[in-house]
Parts: sequence; structure tokens; C-alpha cells
Amino acid sequence: MFELPEYVVLVRQLTETITGKRIREGHLGNSPHKFVWYNRKPDEFESLTAGKRIGEVYAKGRWLFIPANPGYVIVFGECGGKILYHPTASQIPKKYHLVLIFEDGSALSAMTQMWGAMELYEKGQELNRKYIGDMRPTPIDAEFSPDYFKKLIDECIKTEKRSIKGLLTQDQLIPGLGNAIAQDIMFKAKLHPRHPIDDLSQRMRKRLYDAIQQTVTKVINQGGRNDEYDLFEKPGGYIRIMDKNTAGKPCPECGTMIEKMQYLGGACYYCPQCQV
Repeated sequence: MFELPEYVVLVRQLTETITGKRIREGHLGNSPHKFVWYNRKPDEFESLTAGKRIGEVYAKGRWLFIPANPGYVIVFGECGGKILYHPTASQIPKKYHLVLIFEDGSALSAMTQMWGAMELYEKGQELNRKYIGDMRPTPIDAEFSPDYFKKLIDECIKTEKRSIKGLLTQDQLIPGLGNAIAQDIMFKAKLHPRHPIDDLSQRMRKRLYDAIQQTVTKVINQGGRNDEYDLFEKPGGYIRIMDKNTAGKPCPECGTMIEKMQYLGGACYYCPQCQV
């Protein structure tokens, strides 16, 4: 699944590649998938996108926005799979969940794996969609300061018991983070996934904040994670410290065997010595 760093990379590439292009044809999926969410019928999507020009692409959390001017925006959210640019429309995959063919003959295709939203809104109406309009600051936003992070933790403590993993991955508290990148954040912060946030000292809070910022920045700078693909089907360069490939191997810090457990709907990989 794409997380914030992958979307940042895609935005940069899409901005350089498709900004200003005019859509000749827009088509929704030819490969049925019950977990791809559309808000338009295929013929409606085709009629509304034809002739529109691509505006300035942007991302927020795990959501990607492609303006189709005038008046519309194409939204990709919570997606995995591939969003690819094709210099010629003949390179479009046989199966896709969305495709845009531009007047110059190039194309953009999207094919998700697990699930994802691929929707078209009148500009401004996307803010009424769940998860978008009320989205909190993300780690790359200026508002995501140490003081904001402290207040976020204090707010969470008042409402319910929550663990470090719950803070990082649940309820869009920190938009853009997912289970994959959270593993390395927790390791760098030296915090166990189950560690309760109401037991965090000020020093621990600072370690966690710094780990979020450093990890997100590093993944972006390396073009995303190595098991996700960019706009040109090139894998990212960031290799995770904690994932299925390192389970049962020595921790790079202390040599203790890395362990795996199931927690909060997904696998967690951690060092039982370093992470408390």
C-alpha cells in the first residue's frame, strides 16, 4: 500500500510529466474488483473527463489529487498497486482500474491490489468525503511541530487507552503513516508496538517525533520503499529495517533476534531488547 512518502514521490513525477496535458479519454476499470471504490458510472466518468486539462497535482496523507480543469478533481485514496505513466497509449496494461489517455497519445493507468478509492469530484466536493475534509496535519506539513505532536498525544490520552502502534496507524491520527513505515519508526524510537502512550516520558515523545520525521524524510529521499513502484515502474530505494525479511535475524543494533507478532490488524516486527 502506498504511504505518504510514495505519494510525495508520485506527486513530483506527475507534476513533471502530465501537468497541462488535455484528457482525450478517461475510462474506469475493465477488471472488476469489489474493493475498488468508484463514485461515478463508467459513462459518466468518460463524459466528465473528456477535454479536461490536468492541473497542479498534490497529495495529503495517503490521498492523491489530480485536478481535471475546469471544475473537477480525480482522487486516489488508500491505494496499493501501481500508478503508471505510458509515453504511448499502446503501453496501457490489458487490465486496469482507471486510465486517462491524453491528446498527445500518452496515458496514465492505475491498478490497485488490495483496495483503494478512484473517484471524481466537482472541485471542492472532495472535502466532503470521509477522511479528506477533516484530515489532521501530516508529518510533512509545517503544522506538524513538536508542540502539535505533544498536544495530539495529550488529546488521545484523554479519550482512550492507545498504544504506540495505535497512535501511528489507527484512525488517521497521523495521516500518511501505515503499518509498513511504522515498524521502522517504532524501532528508531526504541519503543515497543504495545507501549502505552500514556506512559511516554517527554524524552520518549521527542524520540518518537524525531523518528517519524527522520524516517518519512529518508523514505522520500530514497524514492519510496523498495517494494513499491513509482510512476515509471521503478521500485523505491528504501529497504525497511523491520519487516518480514528481517524476522528471525539479528537486530542491527544489539544482535538480539527480531521477533514477529500479530497486533492491531497486522504483523509487527520488533527487537525485544531495544524496544521497550
